[in-house]
Order: sequence, then C-alpha cells, then structure tokens
Amino acid sequence: MSPHLKKILLIDDSESDNFIHKKRIEKTGVCDEVVIKFGGIEALEYLQGKETSGNYPKPELVFLDINMPGMNGWEFLAEYQKMDEEMKANVVISMLTTSVSDQDREMATKWSEIKSFENKPLTEDKLLAIVDRYFREN
Repeated sequence: MSPHLKKILLIDDSESDNFIHKKRIEKTGVCDEVVIKFGGIEALEYLQGKETSGNYPKPELVFLDINMPGMNGWEFLAEYQKMDEEMKANVVISMLTTSVSDQDREMATKWSEIKSFENKPLTEDKLLAIVDRYFREN
C-alpha cells in the first residue's frame, strides 16, 4: 500500500491537463485533497497563506509545469526559494511538462527542490512511483 498524503498541488496553466491529472490522482487515493493553481504567482500566494488567513497549506507534493504565461516554472522556483522554510514544509517538487528539451531536463538537475522530471501526462504509475520513492517510511 502506498503512503497517504494530505495535499497535492498542481501548478499548470492548462485546464484540460489539470482536469485529467486531478482525476488520475483522485483515482489512486494517495491524497486527501488536490489543489489546482493556474500559474506561478497564484501558487506562491497560495503557499504563502494569502488565501487561508495566514495558515500555510504545506502540500507534500507539487507538480510544476515549466511553460506558463506570467511566471514560468523556473521563475516560480526562484521565488519559492526565497520563501520562509515554514511555508515550504517538506515539499517534493516534480516538474511535469510537455518539454522534451535536454536543456530543461539539465536545468532541473540544478534545483535541489526538484526531485523528479516527468513528461505529461501524469500517469497512475508515475504518480505512485513518486509517492513510493519520496514518502515511503523506512
């Protein structure tokens, strides 16, 4: 049985991708809640507690798209690094992208926050592998 998470955050500007990914996550039953944010700025405000009266939501797992208008995934990560540790909690970030660029894959290795780099779509197998790898208790 896979570990159980409280919250997974999807940061992606694609409504259709978010819809599909949320349904797949819910089908696996690995978490209590899936939260969707359509861009980096919206996601930062959410993580900083601006929607929840200063309570930090602290999702355990974040799926982050690279190519988004306004603030892309790399710009989100630069701002995320500046946040207080208490806002971040124990977050595992997985890039979830349509990018097949070797440059993007290489760039992802330079960020300590990024634990995996996955191509869309998110499948149940990819999700369960990430959850088992990063949240399985020893």
